[in-house]
Amino acid sequence: MSGHKTLISTRAARGEATNFYSRFLIYLTATTTLAAAYSAKVVPDYLVWALPYLLLYPLLFKHHRLDRFRDSPTAASLDGLHIGSLIAAWGFMPAPSLVLLLLIVLNSQCYSGARNLPYLFLFLIASSASLFFLLQPEFVPAAPPVCLFAVAITTSLYLAVTGKEIHARKHKLQARDRQLREEKERHIRLMSKLSRYLSPPVWESLFSGDQDGSLETQRKRLTVFFSDIKGFTELSEEMESEELTELLNNYLTEMSNIALKYGGTIDKFVGDAIMVFFGDSKSGGAKRDALAAVSMAIAMRKHMKVLRQRWLSQGIQRPLQIRMGINTGFCTVGNFGAASRMDYTIIGKEVNLASRLESNAEPGQILISYETYSMIKDVIMCRDKGALEVKGFSRPVPTFQVVDFRKDLGADQSFIEHQIDGFSMYLDTEKVKSYDKERVVQALQSAARQLKERVIL
Repeated sequence: MSGHKTLISTRAARGEATNFYSRFLIYLTATTTLAAAYSAKVVPDYLVWALPYLLLYPLLFKHHRLDRFRDSPTAASLDGLHIGSLIAAWGFMPAPSLVLLLLIVLNSQCYSGARNLPYLFLFLIASSASLFFLLQPEFVPAAPPVCLFAVAITTSLYLAVTGKEIHARKHKLQARDRQLREEKERHIRLMSKLSRYLSPPVWESLFSGDQDGSLETQRKRLTVFFSDIKGFTELSEEMESEELTELLNNYLTEMSNIALKYGGTIDKFVGDAIMVFFGDSKSGGAKRDALAAVSMAIAMRKHMKVLRQRWLSQGIQRPLQIRMGINTGFCTVGNFGAASRMDYTIIGKEVNLASRLESNAEPGQILISYETYSMIKDVIMCRDKGALEVKGFSRPVPTFQVVDFRKDLGADQSFIEHQIDGFSMYLDTEKVKSYDKERVVQALQSAARQLKERVIL
């Protein structure tokens, strides 16, 4: 940092020096031209006293108290005053006047931009007009050769100094452009690397300004998903660490792609376990979020068949299966931790319930809570699994097993479900044994008979 400041100071000092020399050469041009005009007897004798002033004036800006006015409107105004007065005093000699005017405008444009040009022209015109009416000098239609020679020499010096500075600035700008491109590419690479440590929805919300990276939380209705691989611990004892790492990374990559496809926010990986939630950042409403979560779980379960075939070809004969748990409810979501190290995550009893459902699910099973079931039952067929005693909850929790999308079951579906006000029936024909079918039919007939009798009464 110290070296960077020193480099900036050095460049600033060089720029100040170049600006001083350029200004000095302009006034040197004016001085030598006036001296040549005086020697040629085309200007009044009293103007000889202006020669030392014109040489000493640029030196005033080397003083540290006046240096801040170097590129200010004050300096431009004084330049216009001096040059305008000088042009009028030597009788508006065409060539020297035009050259001097061009040099002072070029110098102002190079070192202070166009912002000071109005002040320069205003005072130049005012001073030349005022001095012309006061002194009424004689017009000099053509400058003597000695004046032209003086103008040519000093102008050449000025153009050499200014050209060198412009050339140096060009190289500086090119070097700065290269540095900016390199910095941009470096930041892009760094952002690409950092983005892998955050879920895309979280990353996008940070860069869009929706989040400011402070320790803030809020309550939202989310759908929380947990999954893990059944039997992964036993498999890890049988495989080499390199092979196990490759298998796990492949599994997590495939499942992450599915989660991102359905709009989930990947919270964390814990070994082979995955935690995803829906409804934060971009939410389509609680019902759509729940449907997206369950759809993702079904897609993951189906994709496991592909992965098992792939692993089987690699010599892994253990049939790995995942178990999943999903719950919907109000959670606290936001940044947790310290100001120097924080984690964007969710907490609450609804998160704990989703984790408990996952741990109680059978291999290949998707176990969901009633809150989630109530929002997806019209689209996805589920099987009632009864109430489950869950640690941390005082009452048993109703649970349901996800079967598949209703549209994908077709005529071969084993579920019969009817529900109207005052009547609800759920029948899983695969669970009904052959010797129980008659008992089920008798129960249905008995219920129908009782319903008719009550209607008659």
